[in-house]
Amino acid sequence: MNSLKLIFSKGVYFGPALVFATLNVIYGTWAIYIPRIKANLGIDEGQLGLAIFYMALGTLSMILLAPKFIGRFGVGKVTASGVFLFLFSFLIPFSAGSYFWLCFGMYIVGAFSGLTDVAMNALVSEIEKRDSVHIMSANHGFFSLGGFLGAGIGGLFLPADLMPLNHLIIVIAVLFILNILFVRTYIQTVSIKLDGVPFKLEHCKPLVLLAIMAFFIMASEGAIVDWSALYLKNISLAKASWIGLGFTIFSATMAFGRFLGDGISSQFGSKVLILVGLILSMIGFVFVLLVQPLITIFGFGLVGLGLSVIIPELFRLGAKTPHIDSSVSISFISGIGFFGFLVGPVLLGFLAEISSLKLSFLALLIFILISFMAALTLKRT
Repeated sequence: MNSLKLIFSKGVYFGPALVFATLNVIYGTWAIYIPRIKANLGIDEGQLGLAIFYMALGTLSMILLAPKFIGRFGVGKVTASGVFLFLFSFLIPFSAGSYFWLCFGMYIVGAFSGLTDVAMNALVSEIEKRDSVHIMSANHGFFSLGGFLGAGIGGLFLPADLMPLNHLIIVIAVLFILNILFVRTYIQTVSIKLDGVPFKLEHCKPLVLLAIMAFFIMASEGAIVDWSALYLKNISLAKASWIGLGFTIFSATMAFGRFLGDGISSQFGSKVLILVGLILSMIGFVFVLLVQPLITIFGFGLVGLGLSVIIPELFRLGAKTPHIDSSVSISFISGIGFFGFLVGPVLLGFLAEISSLKLSFLALLIFILISFMAALTLKRT
């Protein structure tokens, strides 16, 4: 919990954490309104999956561009610009009156969310290096906390039948004001460059395995964001007041695990922490597949706890890659990982169209199993 205390002690550490939280507050708000937006537009699971695929395309378009923007304008300025553009981009899909505008809005959302994700992770890496602090996992804890707040608080408004767009505007206004207050604490941060080390493609080889794992893990996270509510509604047949609980509990346990992750990592090492997390996640997905509503919700919580520590540890390992700037390595891993965050739900949508959402969540269990086998090859420290 020392990293959490550090973040609350200074604005320079809280500002980036607020950016992490902001992204997932919006995604949490999106998650609870997906069934209503889907019904309003009269689209099926396959069409929803295709719309989300456009969001993945938007992210892919930023994977190569984000490091260039960071190098030219500075990681602090790109983070600040990205989070504000992301906030307002979600107005498009929420106000979409047709399927075309939903897909267009998803592409714009994907572009700005991908830019912000790469930049904010690179920003925290630079702050860790500059100040010799250990706060990456805790920042990801704020990301999870944002999802808990977005879905949890937002779920309270569902019975009141508040229009999705009106709800979103309120959320955007609050987050805009908060970010304006803290943006000055990090906006001037720039990346520290490595001098005298020529770039070679072979230097990236250690990053490939980390990026593959990040893809599968964040694909699983993204799938729960976009499909957990529909799974509880259509597969578990949960009561209406429980539909948002899957993502809410998932986000809460993710936040809890990540706030503890920095201390556990320093004691046991990254490999042990990643393997234990993957085992917990596999058990959680087994519970989800048992379908019974309470057991499924508990399963989502266990998956969240298991996945919570993995992505921060992959970033921590990536930042230690020899001969490569930490901002570049983290941009690579977070870019591929965030692409998985968006393309995972697309895959689930097509599987749900072919068979059912239960098959889709079985695929997620296989994702975690593949990641576990890959993690066995990591060095212990």
